[in-house]
Amino acid sequence: MILDEFLHHLHFDIEKANVPNWEVDWEDGPLPYKLYRGLPVVPLSLEVPLTLEGQKQPLLPDLRQMGHFLWYVYGLTQFSQMLFNLDPSEQTTERMQSNRRFAPSGGALYPNELYVYLKIEDLPAGVYHYDVAHHRLVLLREGNFDSYIARALGNRCEIPACFGTVFVSTMFWKNFFKYNNFSYRLQGLDAGVLIGQLLEVSKVFGFESGVYFQFLDRAMNHLLGINEKEESVYAVIPLSVESTIWSANGSEKDRMVSASGLCQELKLIQPDHYVKSQWVKEYPMLTKLNEVSMLESTTMFTLIEAKENVICEGQSVALPHVERLSYDLGSVCRARFSPDMDFILGKVSQIELANLLHEATNSFLYRNDLEAVHQKHGHRVSLNVCLYNVEGIPNGAYEYNSTAHALRPVHLGDHRLLLQSGMSLYNVNLLQVPLCIHVTGVRDYYKTTLGYRGYRIQQMEAGMLVQRLLLSAGAIGMGGHPLLGYDSNLCDEVYRMEPQGKTSLIQIPIGPYRHRPWLLGGLCN
Repeated sequence: MILDEFLHHLHFDIEKANVPNWEVDWEDGPLPYKLYRGLPVVPLSLEVPLTLEGQKQPLLPDLRQMGHFLWYVYGLTQFSQMLFNLDPSEQTTERMQSNRRFAPSGGALYPNELYVYLKIEDLPAGVYHYDVAHHRLVLLREGNFDSYIARALGNRCEIPACFGTVFVSTMFWKNFFKYNNFSYRLQGLDAGVLIGQLLEVSKVFGFESGVYFQFLDRAMNHLLGINEKEESVYAVIPLSVESTIWSANGSEKDRMVSASGLCQELKLIQPDHYVKSQWVKEYPMLTKLNEVSMLESTTMFTLIEAKENVICEGQSVALPHVERLSYDLGSVCRARFSPDMDFILGKVSQIELANLLHEATNSFLYRNDLEAVHQKHGHRVSLNVCLYNVEGIPNGAYEYNSTAHALRPVHLGDHRLLLQSGMSLYNVNLLQVPLCIHVTGVRDYYKTTLGYRGYRIQQMEAGMLVQRLLLSAGAIGMGGHPLLGYDSNLCDEVYRMEPQGKTSLIQIPIGPYRHRPWLLGGLCN
């Protein structure tokens, strides 16, 4: 199967993309976190603050603060246990338990891992893995790697001025074992949700940050000592507490740096790690896409051409003017909830809708290496929404214009039953949902400019916006449940997006909900 056809099926006809007759071996499933063995470890403080109010201090963090930061980004936060009955005709019930984090993940499998290069007090400078299971750092390489990382980024960031650099990777098997080839789409979205959480936590801690989607992949993987057939870095996020040089073009563009050349500068390391699975199946489509997406030279870094947002004709519904929401991120993270069948239909005010859309899109603005700083770009991912029972707004499908803070009617009417018919699993009752939001993007995922790497970048940006929506929903007392088990073609028809060359990337029902009967415990003091 050619890669273009595979990616098309991945989005519009998943059955054709997956390996047929796939059976999930739950007993041999991998752990949701990576465990290194035989390496030096640095415990992190378990006295994590329950509130992040007053945390914003632009000071160089110490080890204690760095531990708090990592826990809020990706640490284990909750243990949940729930009973359910798969067959109503029988009296037996099944028990499902899982460890949760503030960033959601498809099936709670968390295919991503966090690595950090740190230069802070009370810690030897070096590259570490964040051991989620034990809330500690595992030392992979000790030393100063400023020059190496800066060159792997094409000299586009002043790494010596940064106290740390975060690497977000994807371990392919961690959710391939369940989702088959569909995991490739999930992995990009999960990485984006994690990045979105990281950027929001960074703001609260007073850290300057930005996301590099383009870097020398093999050089970064070599630095971390990971096998690209099993795992690969998807994004690099430098952190600083002062203004740093940030360039999308690079200060030394005429100096070509190659991944192979950089790799020769560092000794190969192959640290031992444990995944639990005894039999790891092959995933050739994932490794092939990862291989063709890799950048071997800094001359391959590119920018997306700036385009103005297309203004569609038609009467728009202006939303009430609102300011940015003020809330304690720690409290909102703990309150965030994916309702499943727990949505309850209630009327949504225009102020609530305005706050949700305005906060999500405004908090989404971030520094990246896809666009020149001086150029004005339209959003690469945007929001469409199907409304029902919103105060003063007719039911229907709308396109949200974040610049004008207005809704453009596309297709009026109650679309809940139609959207319900397009779901592959009936785990959410959309008839009880007042807001069904779709993150949208261009169908060709900027392939002409970014190649196959553009697909995973688009999925990551979609995931970043999803996390902003979930946090914004939590801040106004609502729940949101990201869904990929829906009919993209049907949604595109509802919004009449095909002539615009756009498509829906993920579906997020949002609304009021009832509390679920489950056993839930927080994993912090």
